[in-house]
Amino acid sequence: MNRPQVSHLCLTPPCLFCILSLLLHVYSVTLALLDSANDKDPVVREQVRKSILTLGKQQPNKVLSMCQDYLVKHPKVRHHHHYYCHLLYPKIKSIISLASDEMTRSKDVVPDWQQAASNILVAVGNKYINDIMEEILSKFQPGILPHFFVVQTLSSLSESNVYGMVPFLNAILGTMLPMLGMAKQDNMKWVFSSALSHFSESILEYLANLDKAPDPTVRKDTFSSEIYAAYDILYCSWLQSRESKLRLTVAEAVGSMSHLMAHDKLEEQLPKLIPTILSLYKKNTEHYVISKVGRPLMTAALILILLPLQVCAPVDYSNPLTVKNHNEVLRCFSILANTFPDRLVMFVLQKLENSNERIRMGSLAVLRHLINSSTSIMESKKLLILASIRQPLADHSNKVKKRVVQVISAMAHHGYLELEGGDLLVKFIIQHCALPDTYYRPGQRPSDPEEVTNEALRSMCDNTLHLFTTTVGRLTDVLWPMLLYYLTPGQYSNATTPLCKSLTLLGTKKRASQEPNFNIDFNEHVNLPSPHILMVRLLVNGSFPFRSRGHGAPSLSLLNVISPNIHPNAETLWEKEIPALLSYLEGKGPQLNDPRFLAKSLVAIADDKWSCQLAVEATRYLSTYNQSLEEKSFLYRCIGVTLQQCSNKEVVQKQLQEMLISARHNDAIERAGVAMGIGLCASSHLDATLAKLDDFGKSDAFKKASGIFSLLKDKNDLDVEKMKSTLILCYGYVALHAPEDQILSRIDSDILRSISNFYLLLFPQALYKDTFNALQELLRNILARDLSPDGLQSVFKHIEEWLSSGQGHERERAMNTTAHILEFYFNNLHVKNMVTFHNLGSLLGRLAPRCTDPNPLVRRAAIDCIYTLLYIQLRYEGFSLDYKDDSVERLITLRESMDNPDHSVLYKTCSELIISKRLPQQQLNTLIFMLIEGLVDSQSNCSRASSVLLNTLLKNRGAGLQDLVGSHTHWLSHSLQVKVSVAQSILILATQHLQTVINTLISYPLPFDSWSCEMWIALGADSKLASQIMEMLMEKLNIMVPYVDKKESMMRGAIIFYAILLCQMTCALKEMMLNGQSQEAVVSLFPQLFSSLLVRLGSSVGVTLPKDINSSGTNRKSPTKLSAAVEALRILLARAQLDHVVKPLDQEGAWDKMKDPQQHITGVTLLARAMAKHAGPRLPAIVECLCPCLNNIYECQRVTITAFFSELLNHHVVTELMMMDVLMNNMMERISDPCCTVRMLAVRGLGNIAVGSPEKVHMEGGRGGAGCQGLLAAMSSGMEEKDDPGKRITLEAMSGLSKVLLYLDKKNVQLLVENDEIRCASIMLLGNLSKFGSGEPVFKDQIHNVLVSLLLHLSDPNLQVVKACKYAMRVCAPVVGSELITTMFQNHLHEDKSLHYGEFINDLTKYIIQDFPGMLNFYHITVIQFFKSSWAEVRAGAAMFIGR
Repeated sequence: MNRPQVSHLCLTPPCLFCILSLLLHVYSVTLALLDSANDKDPVVREQVRKSILTLGKQQPNKVLSMCQDYLVKHPKVRHHHHYYCHLLYPKIKSIISLASDEMTRSKDVVPDWQQAASNILVAVGNKYINDIMEEILSKFQPGILPHFFVVQTLSSLSESNVYGMVPFLNAILGTMLPMLGMAKQDNMKWVFSSALSHFSESILEYLANLDKAPDPTVRKDTFSSEIYAAYDILYCSWLQSRESKLRLTVAEAVGSMSHLMAHDKLEEQLPKLIPTILSLYKKNTEHYVISKVGRPLMTAALILILLPLQVCAPVDYSNPLTVKNHNEVLRCFSILANTFPDRLVMFVLQKLENSNERIRMGSLAVLRHLINSSTSIMESKKLLILASIRQPLADHSNKVKKRVVQVISAMAHHGYLELEGGDLLVKFIIQHCALPDTYYRPGQRPSDPEEVTNEALRSMCDNTLHLFTTTVGRLTDVLWPMLLYYLTPGQYSNATTPLCKSLTLLGTKKRASQEPNFNIDFNEHVNLPSPHILMVRLLVNGSFPFRSRGHGAPSLSLLNVISPNIHPNAETLWEKEIPALLSYLEGKGPQLNDPRFLAKSLVAIADDKWSCQLAVEATRYLSTYNQSLEEKSFLYRCIGVTLQQCSNKEVVQKQLQEMLISARHNDAIERAGVAMGIGLCASSHLDATLAKLDDFGKSDAFKKASGIFSLLKDKNDLDVEKMKSTLILCYGYVALHAPEDQILSRIDSDILRSISNFYLLLFPQALYKDTFNALQELLRNILARDLSPDGLQSVFKHIEEWLSSGQGHERERAMNTTAHILEFYFNNLHVKNMVTFHNLGSLLGRLAPRCTDPNPLVRRAAIDCIYTLLYIQLRYEGFSLDYKDDSVERLITLRESMDNPDHSVLYKTCSELIISKRLPQQQLNTLIFMLIEGLVDSQSNCSRASSVLLNTLLKNRGAGLQDLVGSHTHWLSHSLQVKVSVAQSILILATQHLQTVINTLISYPLPFDSWSCEMWIALGADSKLASQIMEMLMEKLNIMVPYVDKKESMMRGAIIFYAILLCQMTCALKEMMLNGQSQEAVVSLFPQLFSSLLVRLGSSVGVTLPKDINSSGTNRKSPTKLSAAVEALRILLARAQLDHVVKPLDQEGAWDKMKDPQQHITGVTLLARAMAKHAGPRLPAIVECLCPCLNNIYECQRVTITAFFSELLNHHVVTELMMMDVLMNNMMERISDPCCTVRMLAVRGLGNIAVGSPEKVHMEGGRGGAGCQGLLAAMSSGMEEKDDPGKRITLEAMSGLSKVLLYLDKKNVQLLVENDEIRCASIMLLGNLSKFGSGEPVFKDQIHNVLVSLLLHLSDPNLQVVKACKYAMRVCAPVVGSELITTMFQNHLHEDKSLHYGEFINDLTKYIIQDFPGMLNFYHITVIQFFKSSWAEVRAGAAMFIGR
């Protein structure tokens, strides 16, 4: 039957655009076939011919038109194409023009065909946006109202192609604004409103994804003015329309536009806009759009108005209206929580971190209200709120803290405190129950009427804790027995009263109801203080009942309640005795500082082991009362009473020893407490007590060392005379308390004999002068017998200890005596032979610091002594008796100004005098030793003088101290009280004897004590010196063996131990970099430091510290295997001002991962990632330093460096900094590394090149091409890896190959796909993976994606690939989703059976059409990709498949 010929001019518009739509669908398939029609293989050409004929039968005009168009565009194609092509078809631009003309041909709106034309323009615009916009904007001219569908098309384009349209929108809005006033008909108002809504949403999406946008400079304010102008028209005019549909569209547009309005404009409009939007509910039955519009507006109103202006405003509780307003605002939040709980909670919690104090207070008020009023809604937010409330816990404002307490109170009533983290809130309350009173300077009063004083906040916390105890029943098991922990630490002493009251209420309740958990298992609750310490603390509190806010009565009440937990035998006695004591306290009686109650209790307890443990723990607890000496004195007495009840002699002697050694003998109250405690002990253990006192009197603490070794004594902490006083006092109390029948026989034989060794006669004032004169006469006579330096020293040694006495009059007498004997020595000196005044240095070292003594008489006498000493030295040098030295005579002038001395001038003068005399080296050493001892002088001025003199000497004469630097450094380590001065001295020594100082400091055992750390930090103060030290340490780090293999025992194998010296050097580097002044050195050496520490980090993985390190230093934190290197690396980054690197590493827990052998590679990867992102310019030098280390013999180091390099290749910065070739070559070399992990990381790094530098993959020729081939070869090698137990290398190779494939050019793809082994391995892997993907929709989609490839490769020229395809298709068949296809694959696809490809494809095509009709277009598009395959068999199969 002949069909009539119809010209396209006669077609109706709907028919025309149906044809156009069909053309676009067929276009891609036909074009691909035409491209393959010129294939060199005749079999392929024949299959293409058949497929084009099949398509031509279905769509003859369209196919023929495309063939003609192909010929026009390719006039030089081979004759094969002319076999197919005949007619002409218009180009894409013609389609655009035709669709645009047809869409606007009629001025009337004809939705059927005009919408079809608009749809074509929108579809084409997704790819050809510029051509579309050129056409559309020609019909969107200023001053002319556009066609309805022109505006509709612009609206649809902005929705379908956001990134293409937004750059045009600013111009479009500028043109559109005048048109809005010209729109009179509702349909034009509707389309303009709809377009503005879509424009606004597109702009918001564009701004939210600027990282993907073509122009990232676009900002919201670019559109704000135009959007506001449009908003004014829509709100003022169109929103009042009678047409319901138009009103809703306008409202929706207003809602979307509000996000782009300027903040001030939106705030101005909200009061008018919100009522208008709400009124629409009455006018429209369609409420969804109104609610959708209202949501962002209501949220904006809440944020902009309610919180800053209402909730955060101070509430005047004397004004009822203010209070009502505040409550109503809070109710608004409750209502909002019902609708937007997640957004509201996040908004409120974020405001807790606001810098404005009132915002924080207001947010806490809202949070408290929500917790109380919206219980069910907040239930799921509990953990989030608990985590967020930690921020305000650290707030410094008492006003904020007051609100925090209110929030915690609300949380307690709603079950928050029982959850994990609730204990921190209880701790916060208790900490603020312990607040001290607010300190005001005299005459000062608070200027802020809203100020919350410490007293007010403390009272509030007291009441809160009481409420927890009495009204929140669910907290009973949370608070009991946890509150007991806070009773014993000293920092909570001011909270003792409320704590005891709460614990008493809880314990009474539990005890009365016989609850099982009333009885506390202290072994289970390891954080709680022991029963012994609880008893000690509460007894001491009860003995000083009116201190710490009257803690006596509450402490005794609690002791009575918890008596079964202290000791069951105490219960009966305490129930009788404690109420009587409480009655006594109510009468405001005196303090009960008498240990008789304790003595009765111990008798009732009658448990020797328990009593011994009480004595031991009470002795340890003494230091808690170092700031409360009366309480400490009482505790000493309690220990004495306890020791009375102990029968274990060893415990008694040990505790007596501890009391005597740990006591601070300089304090009279403590001396008396120690003596009374020891005296009480003697009532039961007289022999043991006397023996211990005798041993103590003979101990080294009482011996006076002579010479330079006396420097090792710390005179401040070990005042011998005060210890003698303590010992004498102890003997007195022993005599008082010991049994009379035993003590009488011991008084002469033991007590008096010991006292006589220390007894000091105290002369009446009337005899003082004569006695003093007699003393001087005695000393002169002794000195006259041996008028030599040795004789002088023998006399001076009896005086020198008094020169540093804490009593001013004792120092004055000693100094005057010294001046007297020096003057006698000088006047009677006759130098016959040239001898050395060998003790000049020691005398000057003792006397010079006293020139700055607080006592002016001492200062004057010290100047006199130095003046005489220097002239004695001149006499020994050969000068006459009447010789006057100008520099020495300057001291006379200084002496006259001693009442108000200028210490800086004094230091300078003394230093110059001592140095100018050019003391012999041995004299200088002695002087330095004396000055070191002076650093801990009891008088701070004298200590400072010693420091200045010492540093001046070291600076000017230190070059000659080479042999003694080590000993100087060691002796300086005993002067911990003056760390700053000692640090300066060490620094000076290091500038002159660097190697010796470093060797000495590095030899100190790990972990470094505080002194060692301070010294290393001090060495970082001098940038030049720090650089030298760091270079020395790095040199040793880089050449030393990182660890050693040892056997701990015959039963265990080799253990890898960390090299101690390397750990010491790493810790030294870490401490040096803590000094902020080391920054210049750190920056200059950053690449070397970073590299050394990274290598050291790698060397530490899986390494064990020797036992002597792990077990040493109980009071110091031992370094872990990796902590030293990791901490040093973190400090290095911070010191180099790379905070942007440190921050993400902190957030991702990278430091802990680096320490964990299981996550070490992950941690190093995170480090490399952060360096690549935030410290790129520093990487070339680091890479240069690290490259040689890749050849190290230590596997652990190679793993760490390879992991670091591997991640660097994931970032484009390596190409920008021209490091790509270096890193890539290193990774290529590591492919053959003996370590499996290194090989895996190398493969990973090579795969990362495709992500970090894709241009490297698809470079043609030259080095780039070779690199690409190398990548492919590396991936292939990885997939064939045999020594790969965990298949990690294989997986990395597959992952890397998938990355590389994305960027391979034609040539290199050909190289890849021609590799039969790669193809075969990939296909087999796919088949094996399918076993794990059954039933997963995602995996099903993937199988369909690769099914065409597998089908076509059934005709692959390589037999192994064909077998692999058969295997993969057979095992993947169940995932495809078709029983027919599954059966077909199972029956026909066997590796060893032949296959008739044409029949197989023909049958399979039928099944695909039957079971998957919706995927035909997908299969067509997929097959097209194989028309350019390098294998003729595959190209022929593709043509056959598409023809079927």
